[in-house]
Amino acid sequence: MSLEDGSLKNGSLEDDLFALEEKFWPGDAEFYRTHLDEHCVVSFTEMAGSMPKEQIAGMIKEGQRWRDLKLARKGFYQPTADVAIITYEVNATRDNGALHHANVSSVYVRRGDGWKMALHQQTPLPG
Repeated sequence: MSLEDGSLKNGSLEDDLFALEEKFWPGDAEFYRTHLDEHCVVSFTEMAGSMPKEQIAGMIKEGQRWRDLKLARKGFYQPTADVAIITYEVNATRDNGALHHANVSSVYVRRGDGWKMALHQQTPLPG
């Protein structure tokens, strides 16, 4: 059983989605193509809107990733069998050494080929 076919891998949807979320941070463009819904709503300080997954995947550049990633779970809610929401606090370091600290929320939808990210939002935190 795996997230790719819409079922559970670790026995808990919450655990599986948080594990998937952690893989987005260092993930390459192909990972994004595989795990984003056809359109994903994004909300960052520098951009917001509904974007096709190919446009988002096209923004992922080799070497422009994260390190020292730490996610602290804040919440999980599954309002329907096919929708799940996670929220967490992240601390990470950009490839240029800049620190990143934010509250993050993602919404996942279950599709025929697994759970797909349909919304990703980040609110920067001080420090």
